Amino acid sequence: MKRKHLLWLLALLVPSVAVGWPWSRDMMNSPSIKPQEGEMTPFAKQSVPVGGNPTVVTDRLAAFRLANPVAATPESIARGRQYYTIFCVPCHGVSGAGNGPVAKKLPVPPMNLTNDFIQKDTFESWVFAMISFGGRVMPAYANDLSVEERWDVVNYVRQALVKDASDLSAAAAAAATAEKDAKK
Repeated sequence: MKRKHLLWLLALLVPSVAVGWPWSRDMMNSPSIKPQEGEMTPFAKQSVPVGGNPTVVTDRLAAFRLANPVAATPESIARGRQYYTIFCVPCHGVSGAGNGPVAKKLPVPPMNLTNDFIQKDTFESWVFAMISFGGRVMPAYANDLSVEERWDVVNYVRQALVKDASDLSAAAAAAATAEKDAKK
């Protein structure tokens, strides 16, 4: 009987003692190189330096205090239109009304970007913060768009989206009228 208890005690004790030996800490004590540690390797000869307007913001509140460093030039608005088409149209739609193809599948509808709240009542930095850090169901695009690209989207949303939306609805109305006349 005592021998049976001794075997059980050894069976429980041996694995717990083995875990405490030095070989169980090999991965924990292995050498590693941390980011930004050591000397930086030189850039490749064909690499291209990236410019832009660096903005260091870590949270939404810091973003609210920013001023738009990118002037709303036609070039900036055109770039913003491109980025809007790629990243925003699936949810907000071409017109910005929150009626994109993905909008029907979301638990919360996307915001209408043509309403007065977005166009007149909010600061540009609020729109920038939403693009950077996301919203209720909106993903954050800080990793996908550079700072300058995000400000280009802000310039497009605030300066040209409403006009583009009205042009789009006028074109759709004209097409519907032409289709109706063609059926007659």
